[in-house]
Amino acid sequence: MTGRVGMDLSRRAVVLLIGILVLFGALSARILAIQTLKFEVYQKKVIEQMTTESPAAAGRGEIYDANGRLLAGNVTTYRVFLSPSCISSAQKALDGKKTDSIAQKIADELSAILGMDRDAIYEKAKKTRRLDETVKRDVDEETAARIRALIVEERLENLLGLEATSKRYYPYGSLASHVIGFTGTDGVGLYGLEYQYNEAIAGTNGYYVTARDARGNELPIEYQSYVAPVNGYHITTTLDTYVQAALEEQLENAVVASDALNRACGIVMNVKTGAILALAVYPSYDLNDPWTLPEYYAERLSRSGLPEGSAEYSALARRYLLETWSNKALTETYIPGSTFKIITSAMALEENLPILSESVFCGGVKTVLGRNIHCHKRKGHGSLTFAEGIQQSCNVWFMNIGQRLGVDRFTQYFKQFGYREKTGIDLPGEGMGVISSSMSELDLSIYAFGQNFTVTAIQHIRAVAAVANGGSLVTPYIVESMSNDEGETVYRHETQTARQVIDEETAKTISQILADGVSGVGGAKNAYVAGYRVAAKTGTSEKKGETTTGTEMYICSCVGYAPADDPEIAMIIMVDEPSKGVLYGSTVAAPYIASTFETVLPYLGIEPVYTEAEQAMLAREVPSYVGLPVENAVVYAESEGLAVEIVGDGAYVRKQTPTGGSTSAGAVTKVVLYTDEAEPVSAVVPSVLGLTVTETNRLVINSGFNIKLEGAWNPDGSGGAVAVEQYPAAGTEAARGSVIRVVFRNLKDTE
Repeated sequence: MTGRVGMDLSRRAVVLLIGILVLFGALSARILAIQTLKFEVYQKKVIEQMTTESPAAAGRGEIYDANGRLLAGNVTTYRVFLSPSCISSAQKALDGKKTDSIAQKIADELSAILGMDRDAIYEKAKKTRRLDETVKRDVDEETAARIRALIVEERLENLLGLEATSKRYYPYGSLASHVIGFTGTDGVGLYGLEYQYNEAIAGTNGYYVTARDARGNELPIEYQSYVAPVNGYHITTTLDTYVQAALEEQLENAVVASDALNRACGIVMNVKTGAILALAVYPSYDLNDPWTLPEYYAERLSRSGLPEGSAEYSALARRYLLETWSNKALTETYIPGSTFKIITSAMALEENLPILSESVFCGGVKTVLGRNIHCHKRKGHGSLTFAEGIQQSCNVWFMNIGQRLGVDRFTQYFKQFGYREKTGIDLPGEGMGVISSSMSELDLSIYAFGQNFTVTAIQHIRAVAAVANGGSLVTPYIVESMSNDEGETVYRHETQTARQVIDEETAKTISQILADGVSGVGGAKNAYVAGYRVAAKTGTSEKKGETTTGTEMYICSCVGYAPADDPEIAMIIMVDEPSKGVLYGSTVAAPYIASTFETVLPYLGIEPVYTEAEQAMLAREVPSYVGLPVENAVVYAESEGLAVEIVGDGAYVRKQTPTGGSTSAGAVTKVVLYTDEAEPVSAVVPSVLGLTVTETNRLVINSGFNIKLEGAWNPDGSGGAVAVEQYPAAGTEAARGSVIRVVFRNLKDTE
C-alpha cells in the first residue's frame, strides 16, 4: 500500500516537473522572441512610454516676383510656454510643496514682459498634470531675448521655455493679395498661390524625440532621435511688382472716380507666352492682416445701420470678408458687351466674309424674328464700313455678321476661343462663363455684339490675346519656376498653346482697325497713349439679376493691347456697378487702361514712337537758368525753343518759373526769369474745362502759363477730346509761367 502511494507521488512529481519545464521553455521562447524577432516593436512601445516627440517644422518656401523681389517670406517668432509638471517638481524639491513661490514668481515676471494678465499666467502654471502649457504665441525677437535673460537669471531652464516658430510675412502688404493669398494660423495656405501650391511650398516636417519621465523631466539616459525636416520649394512668379502696382493704382482711381459699388478687376498678360504680369482686384486687402475688412467694405458695414455685435451685423461682416478674399478676375462672370466684337470680327474675317469691302446702313434698330433690337446709338450711325462699324461699335453691323455666320459656325468659334472651358490658370477658384446650349437666331444676333451671355475676365483676356499674338490661344499662368534650398530648379514653365484659332493675317487686320479707332474716331479714343499704337475696344453691359442697389446697374470694361503693330501685352479692366459720371466703358475703364499702358510700356523697354504732332506737344524738362547773366539765359532759353519773359532790371537771374527740372508741354513753353528778389508775378488761372486740346493750349499760353497734358489729348483733334479736369482750379492765382495740369477725355461717341 505504501509502495503504491509512493509511485503515485513520483508520477505526480514527474508530471509537475515536465509541466514546469514546458512552461519555462515557453516563457524562454517568448522572451527570446521579444528580444530578437519582435525587439523593435517592443522597444518602440517602451520608448513611447518614456519619451516625448517634438516637431521640427519645415521652412515654408518663399514666393518671388519675376525680378526676384520677395512677395512672401517667413519671419521667426516665438511661442512662450510653461511646464507646470516641472514647476511642481521644482517646488517640491525646494520646500516640499509648502508654497507655490515658483509659479508666483514666473507669473509676476512674465506678465510684466508680455503685458498679459498676471493671474491668467498663474492659473496656467498651476496645472501640475500638464507637461506643456502655451502662454503666448507670435512673440517677437526683442521680447524673446528678455525671456531668455529671465530663464538664465532665475535658473528656470526646465520650467519656462521658448519655441522658435515661423510666421508668414508679406513685405508688400496688400500688393497682389488676390494672387498670393495667405496662410492660416497652422501655416497651411488658404487662398491664392499659398493654397494652390501648398504641398510644394510647405515641405515636410521633421521631429526629434527625447527621453523624459512622467513629469516631463529629461531622464539620465542618452536617448535622442532626430529626423530633419525638408524645406518647401521656393516659387518665382511671372508677376512684376512695378506693373502690379501700376495696375492697382489705376483700378483704385477707376473705382473712386465712378463710385463703383461692386469692386473692379484688371489683368496684364504677355500675349505671346500667357505670363501674367499683373492681376488685381480692388479693393485689395492686407496679407499680413487678412481678417480685417478693407476700408471699402468697413465703411459699407458701418453704414448698414445694423447694431454692432448683432447676428445680422456679424453675418454681413463675414459676407464682406469672403467677398474681399474672392478673386473677381477668376471667379465671377460678367457680360462682356462690345469688347466681344473683337472676337466676332475675327470669326467673320477668318470665314472670309467679304465685310472689308462692304458698308451697312444703321438706322438705330434691326428687326430679328419680329423683335426690334436697338443699336447703342438709338438715332443710328448711318452708312458705315466694317472698320467704322467696329470702331464706332455699331450693333446693327454685328447683328448682320452674326446672321451671316450662323449658329453652328458662331458656336464653334466661341468654343475655339476658349469660352466653353476654363483657362487652366494656376490659381484656385476659376469659374467659367455661361452661354445658351440651344442658341436661336435671335440669341445669335444679340450674342454677336456681346450681350446676354457671360465670361470671366481671365477667359476674355486670353481670347483677346489670341487675336493680339497672331491667333494662338495660350494658357495663362502665374508660376514661372520652382527651386529648392540649394538653388536647383525643380520645375520650369513651358508655354502651353491650346490651339491656333485664327490666322496671322486676320489678327493683323483687326489690330490695325482697332488701333486706328483709338487714334482716330473710334469709341475707344480714351485708351490713347502718346507715342504708342494701342489697339482697344470698350464695352458697356446692363447687369442681369440681382444688383447691389436693386436697381438697373452696368458693367463698364475695356480690353486693349500694345504696341498694336507687334503686341507684347494685353490688358483688361472691368468696373462693376459704377454709379457716378458718364457710365460707359469708354469713360469708366478706358482712361485707366491708357494710364496703365503709359506707365508700364516704357518700363518694359518698349520705346515710344511719336508722330510729328505729338512731338510738338510733348512735355519737356525746363533747364535751370538761375545764376546766369540775363543775356546768356535768354540766348540759352530761346535756343531750347522757349519763350522768355524778363521781370526786373538786374543783371543776373535770381528766380525762374517754371523751376529748373520741372516739365511743361504744349506748342509753346514760356519761362519767366526774375532778376531781383521781387515776388513772382501772379496771374489768374483761366477755366479750360470743355475746351479742345488746341483751344486749351492757346488759352493757357496766352494767360501766361504753361501746360501739362494728360489723358486722351490726341493732338490732331480728330478724337474730339475736351478738358475735364484742371489743376490749379480756374479762378485761383498762380505764378506766371507755372504749369497748369489739364486732363482730357472723349465724352462723345461713347460705348
